[in-house]
Amino acid sequence: MEEVVEKSEEAILDECIQHATEVLAEQLPHIKDKKKYDFAPQFKEMTIQLYLVGVMWKFYKQYETAENALEKAYGALAAMMAKDGIKPKRVEKQVAFIRKVSKLEDDEALATALGYESKPGDRSLAAVFDQYLDDVRVSGSLWRYYDNGKKILLLGGLLFAMIGVWFMTIFMPESDDMVILAVGLLMAFLFMIPVSLIGLLIYRHKIKKGGRSDMPSS
Repeated sequence: MEEVVEKSEEAILDECIQHATEVLAEQLPHIKDKKKYDFAPQFKEMTIQLYLVGVMWKFYKQYETAENALEKAYGALAAMMAKDGIKPKRVEKQVAFIRKVSKLEDDEALATALGYESKPGDRSLAAVFDQYLDDVRVSGSLWRYYDNGKKILLLGGLLFAMIGVWFMTIFMPESDDMVILAVGLLMAFLFMIPVSLIGLLIYRHKIKKGGRSDMPSS
């Protein structure tokens, strides 16, 4: 008897994942405009997952109470991520994060609500992203700036460290290995600290500029 119940639950889970996949396939074309919907990958992934929780929640309401259906939805999201080849630890952390964020009383929870209320042929996922079109904090351009900045810091710091080690090796060959290493690290920090400060100033300027653009003109 237990085996039948387990197979039934597996069948429902498969149907839920299939349903969510179909809904997502229908919704994604509405946000294909890369210039309009240019968001940081992490934010885009999180928003879609919050939306899918709503879709799966509504699906499970056919079989469960509202509370149990929501729990099943988180489990279905985890199963869907695992099916996509995501590692178990990453799935566990991400689902825990989505569970926490979906309960907030702000725009993040809106994604789950609109996923729950979605209907065939609507633009509910695009409606979620439309709320963030002018939010520079989640923009793709700012994310690319941050990502490129990390690469510049890493490569630049490594280059300056190598220059420091090379200088000490060529011009002060009698120096101790620890001294050479210390000079290399110092050179790396001399590059990374001012570049980090400049990057931080640019980041704050972009955030403030984005905040001003959100304010209504008088």
